[in-house]
Amino acid sequence: MLTTERTNQIEILAKFLKEKRVQSGLSQKDVAEKLGYSTSQFISNWERGISHPPLNTLRSLSQLYKINPEEMFEVLLKATVAQVEVDLKKKFYASASTGTEASHSG
Repeated sequence: MLTTERTNQIEILAKFLKEKRVQSGLSQKDVAEKLGYSTSQFISNWERGISHPPLNTLRSLSQLYKINPEEMFEVLLKATVAQVEVDLKKKFYASASTGTEASHSG
């Protein structure tokens, strides 16, 4: 099912971020402090797939984690596109079920 594939892509980003942080030997608190956040909750949310890092932090994260910025960008891009697709499908099919559009079967 496509939704499952999209969800998996979002989970891949979360796992990627956590894996790279752990490999770099940093705690969530370390990363938060180096990025100027007052709490590690932001990093935790990224690693659980609740939210994505802001675009302006990508280079900082890639430097902290000692990875190619392009690798970070590609993983984030795939996850972002997947999330947009999921959100659009929800909105599209929700509007179809209100009776303003023909019902989609399948």
